[in-house]
Amino acid sequence: MLDRDHFERLDLDDPLAAVTARFHLPDGVVYLDGNSLGPLPAHVSRALARVVDEEWGEGLIRSWNRGWWELAGEVGDVIGGMIGAPAGTVIAGDTTTAALFKTTMAALRLRPSRPVILTDSGNFPTDLYVLEAAAGLSGASLEVVGPHEVEGRIGDDVAVVALTHVDYRTGRRHDLAAISEAAHRAGSLVVWDLSHSAGAMEIDIACADMAVGCGYKYLNGGPGAPAFTYVSRDLLPEFTNPISGWWGHREPFAMRTDFEPAPGIERTQVGTPPVISLAALRSALEVFEGVPTRLLREKSERLVGDFVRLVDERLDGFQLVTPRRPEERGSHVALSHPRAREIMAALISEGVIGDVRPPHLLRFGLAPAFQRHVDVWDAVEAIRRVMDNDLWRSAVAPSGPVT
Repeated sequence: MLDRDHFERLDLDDPLAAVTARFHLPDGVVYLDGNSLGPLPAHVSRALARVVDEEWGEGLIRSWNRGWWELAGEVGDVIGGMIGAPAGTVIAGDTTTAALFKTTMAALRLRPSRPVILTDSGNFPTDLYVLEAAAGLSGASLEVVGPHEVEGRIGDDVAVVALTHVDYRTGRRHDLAAISEAAHRAGSLVVWDLSHSAGAMEIDIACADMAVGCGYKYLNGGPGAPAFTYVSRDLLPEFTNPISGWWGHREPFAMRTDFEPAPGIERTQVGTPPVISLAALRSALEVFEGVPTRLLREKSERLVGDFVRLVDERLDGFQLVTPRRPEERGSHVALSHPRAREIMAALISEGVIGDVRPPHLLRFGLAPAFQRHVDVWDAVEAIRRVMDNDLWRSAVAPSGPVT
């Protein structure tokens, strides 16, 4: 049987302990929602103050020529190093939604004779909205199949396979390499959403065609942090941005009236990038410097595995929805319970912050960069306390995004 001492010893031996120490987390809080919003790396406040007071305040417009111009590409290259992408194939900016629209439309243009966009029923709702809009604008049809049916459905009528790597509800993980290979055998292109995996596990996105992801979950870039876009080097010369904006132009400041796309990943850009948000993300990513993604994934697997084991040993009445095999899951645990909202409200009152996804899933993110092993023990013990003492019965479930 596991006990708290076991988890405290794991924290003492944690090779990522120095990374964990770089985050600001409130006292008395076990934060298990880093898969929705990563916490603040402590040094980011100082970095932002410098950007605002010195670069914007003193440098004014001159700061475009003192680092702002290159910022989106520099941040993109850092993220690229975390997802197995070559330098010059990732850029930061826009939102995940906008990035998915651009990459999907570009992929459809590269396969004009194929009528189908293929996705799965576990995809994130906004991704489904984007894919439906792309289908309507292009004349393609959107086909939604079960997660286990995707690979078998890929055929010569499929233009684009668009999937989220890790299911935002269940934590189920697609085999990125296998599905990408199946798509390529069929002549299809594949676009991955890495929002629930980048920063928590090893990824080799170089085997895929395009990818997008957000900067505010496991990358800890702050609320609404810029997204990122990856396009394989082979496809970059053929990538046609469906939104022709001046930052995607070969010569943005030539102010020409005709559009000529930039030769590299810059062609995926549209308008002026959000410098302050990019600066926050760039600073946040410093916590990963020198950290092999292998270590992140090893810790993630240990955290999730121990959480699942404690649920099995110490809780009754909850159904584990997340796959048990590490190779089939991401870095969060989903438990099903008919009183999920009330239970989470009580847990938040007890200082354990997770979230709820309808209709009845409690979701606990286990982000390896900042999570302590002892958080796993404390969280499950809090769930026991809430259930044993019926604290959920008097809890008021908030209607906001936390649950």
